[in-house]
Amino acid sequence: MTYKIIGVGNNAKTVKGDGSEFVTAITYHKPYKTEIEGKVFNICSMAGVAQCAAPCLFTAGRGQMNNVQQARFNKTKLFFTDRVLYMDLLNKDLTRFSAKTRKLGATPCYRPNGTSDYPWQNTGIMSLFPEIQFYDYTKIVKRAYSKLPSNYHLTLSYSEADADYADSVYKATCETRTNMAVVFRSKYNIPKTFRGLSVVDGDKDDLRFLDPKGVVVALYAKGKASKDESGFVIDVA
Repeated sequence: MTYKIIGVGNNAKTVKGDGSEFVTAITYHKPYKTEIEGKVFNICSMAGVAQCAAPCLFTAGRGQMNNVQQARFNKTKLFFTDRVLYMDLLNKDLTRFSAKTRKLGATPCYRPNGTSDYPWQNTGIMSLFPEIQFYDYTKIVKRAYSKLPSNYHLTLSYSEADADYADSVYKATCETRTNMAVVFRSKYNIPKTFRGLSVVDGDKDDLRFLDPKGVVVALYAKGKASKDESGFVIDVA
C-alpha cells in the first residue's frame, strides 16, 4: 500500500517490533534547519544545543539515497507551506493504515517525528485516531512536563554536548519518570546503570511505550554518529 506522508515496513528499527501485536508507521522530515523558498525553517529546535544535527540518522541507511532525501525535503516543505494539505494527506494515510493494521488483528502505532522534533500533541491528530498508539523521541524537555494525550508516549533524548541540557533531561526523567534515550558508542559496551538509573535495551525494537518508566533507554551509535565527538554519543569507561 502506498502512502503520501507515512512509511510502513521501510525502517530497520521499527520493523523489529512489527508482527502479530504491533505494526509501526513513521514519518521522516529533513531535520534541523531547512531553507524553503528563501526562508529558513527549523523542525528540530534543540538540535543546536544537543549537537545531534551532524550525527542525525537522516543520512543513515536508505537516507543516503538522493531520492529518499528529496522525498523527505518535499514532506518538510509541504508541512511548512501548506499545513492544511499536509494534515489532510496524513489523515488519509492514518485512516488507511489503521484499518489495514486492525484487520490483521494488530495495534497500529505511529511515530510522526522520525527525524524531527515537532510538538504533535498540539495538532489534535491523536484525538482523531484513539486506536493508534502515537510515540516520539524528543529533545524539548518541557514536553515531558506537559499534559499529553493518553495515546501519545514520549521518550526524552539525552546529550552531554551541553552540560545544562544534560542535567535538565536527567532532572525531567527523575521528576516525571519520562524515560531518556542515551546513544552509547558501542552496542558491546552498554552499562547496566547510567547516572544511577537502570538501563534497558532500546535497540531490540522501537516500541518505547512498552518500556518501564523512569529508565535509560540504551541505543548505540550508527552511521555518522559512530564518529561523533560532540557529546551526543556517550563513551563508557
